[in-house]
Amino acid sequence: MNALETSLYTLAHGFLLPVWLLILAALAYALLQLGGFAVELFGRFRGSHPCALAAFHQRHGGSSDDLELWIMKSLEGLRLVARTAPMLGLVATMIPMGPALLALTEGDGKGVGQNLVVAFSAVILALVAASISFWILTVRRRWLLQALRQIERQQESSH
Repeated sequence: MNALETSLYTLAHGFLLPVWLLILAALAYALLQLGGFAVELFGRFRGSHPCALAAFHQRHGGSSDDLELWIMKSLEGLRLVARTAPMLGLVATMIPMGPALLALTEGDGKGVGQNLVVAFSAVILALVAASISFWILTVRRRWLLQALRQIERQQESSH
């Protein structure tokens, strides 16, 4: 490899650890959100879970636009994880592929295997985080929009 190729490889490889840490953070966030979602779902089935949007509206008031902004803000973390985790997984897959291909050309099966395990483990965790986040995001968005519509109906009937 020439100096440019070596520099590019070194630069790219420097992103591996930060990307792994971001994937682990995304997975931890998704799992925490899943726990909160399970509690919320259980409360909804029991009829005892207070609506966060209605509680916000009672405390702060505001128009439908204000409530829509609150909905967007409350779902932003899930949306970011659902959209960025697959990209991080791709980056974490591609970085070890270079060394795996080099090991393949040198006949180093062990090196190929080690790099591929790292590559595919990272993308699997990233996709799990994205899938959990997307699922929760989809259901919560529907719940919050239903609550918003109910608040709007109450406001319309009071006028």
